[in-house]
Amino acid sequence: MSYHAIDSNILYVDALAQGDVLTCQEGLSFWGGVDPETGVIIDVHHPNHGASLAGKIILMPTSRGSCSGSGVLLQLARNGIAPAALVFREDEDILTLGALIAARLFDKPLAVLRLSPTIYDGLSRAETASIENQSLGFSDQSIRLSTPNTADLNLSKDDQRYLDGKEGAANQIAMEVLCLMAAAQGADTLIDVTRGHIDGCILAHDANLDFAEKMHEMGARTRIPTTINAISVDRQNWQSQDVVPDFGLKASRLADAYVKMGARSTFTCAPYLLDDAPIKDEAIGWSESNAVIFANSVLGARTQKHPDYLDLFIAMTGRAPETGVYLAENRRPTCEIHVDLPDQYDDAIWPMLGWLAGAKSPNGVPILFGLEATNPTNDDLKALCAAFGTTSGAPLLHVHGHTPEGDLPPIKGAQKCAITKQDLVEIWQNFNSAPDNIDLVAIGSPHASFSECQNFAALLAGAQCHQDTKTIVTIGRHTLEGLSKAGVLDQLEQAGVTVIPDICWCSITEPVFPVDTATLMTNSGKYAHYGKGLSGRDIRFGSLRDCAKAAVSGMVLNALPWWLKE
Repeated sequence: MSYHAIDSNILYVDALAQGDVLTCQEGLSFWGGVDPETGVIIDVHHPNHGASLAGKIILMPTSRGSCSGSGVLLQLARNGIAPAALVFREDEDILTLGALIAARLFDKPLAVLRLSPTIYDGLSRAETASIENQSLGFSDQSIRLSTPNTADLNLSKDDQRYLDGKEGAANQIAMEVLCLMAAAQGADTLIDVTRGHIDGCILAHDANLDFAEKMHEMGARTRIPTTINAISVDRQNWQSQDVVPDFGLKASRLADAYVKMGARSTFTCAPYLLDDAPIKDEAIGWSESNAVIFANSVLGARTQKHPDYLDLFIAMTGRAPETGVYLAENRRPTCEIHVDLPDQYDDAIWPMLGWLAGAKSPNGVPILFGLEATNPTNDDLKALCAAFGTTSGAPLLHVHGHTPEGDLPPIKGAQKCAITKQDLVEIWQNFNSAPDNIDLVAIGSPHASFSECQNFAALLAGAQCHQDTKTIVTIGRHTLEGLSKAGVLDQLEQAGVTVIPDICWCSITEPVFPVDTATLMTNSGKYAHYGKGLSGRDIRFGSLRDCAKAAVSGMVLNALPWWLKE
């Protein structure tokens, strides 16, 4: 089954709602884009930056960005500052799942709808709206809403046993939610997946801890091999890093809850760097946006961008809705992007291209042309995929000549657009409006690979990091072990670099994040996008070499890079 056209107005989560209408012309990542304690949009790149979502009827085409948005929505609901309703025009999973969990496990319902384009456009022009008795009211109109039908799903005998509660209450809830999500996504059935990856293990708010411990207490156990995302502390060393004990203990409890449920203590946002990475056409059940996009795009594996919490349910059952990019027809490009490649460039171009590709194709699967003569490394493609995930809701992109499905023909009528040199100039300037003095160099969003760390050590070339510039690299435990054996860890530490496992820049908090930082520099397009909203600090962006120079000098030139000056 392919993505389906909307021929009705669907109520996915039922709740009474009434409020002012706020229309977002662009999708929004709730994680990194919305403050879970206030409900205010903190994504500085979003057109509605500074607006409050609390109590409003929020319209957006679909969500985008991190799978962790479901947890942010749950926290907002539990704090009483969630939107009154979320209204989408296109397929949406992440926030829908968060609303389902809020209603089913915590009795904090909020309405979620998807409307036909005509009704959506009409609602966007209204000042207020209400939802009651499965009807949407606005501007003297009353629109009857249908609900997803799970009765028509083709379930296996094991699926039905889970659904009937014969495998315990935790598995029953998991299957109920999986069936609801399958119906919402237009799936006919569930499919087997071989492995899972848990994203909701970051203590961004108490909702993640409460969910994990509640599921563990109910007897939840993983059924398939499952890895865990980066967490919020260096699990083995946080006590010596001046982390507030209450926070450190809660973060450890959250990580431990998933380990007790059977997941591996990998604690990395880059599970594709592990020795047992997925293979082409393997159906997996991953969460975490950069990991999903890399797995689909670079490895050729198949996974939807599953929301937080659904990732656990998939790991518990080994089943996922058969929809989206699990299906070959939905992996075809819907947008052709032609890149006007500069004659010369450095590794900074890859996250820039990823960010721009997402902006050009915010909802559909793009294919990039014009890069055939390049030789991107896996680190380059990692940076491309991670940055793409900040601006697009799609779980997949293709690079003609470089990715496993880069020769797939675009669908008929595919959008065509270009990434120009001017686009590159503008995104560079967008990422580099902060002061020249650098207080912190941040490497490892997503987690740095062995080769990235090795290259960074070589670029430092035995020099010492500036005394006023803290330089931190975040990595997975597997990479730390390899660096230690190869002597690269010693090289980095002798240069004054701090290497920290388990956490990443998406989850790091003070005081591990240096308190006195005013401006940081990163080579990550993902962190360049989210960093301001997450940390409150000014951001500078550049290549790995630029970051090494800034680490040593404490400064960065406020100018275009050499390859964009001509």
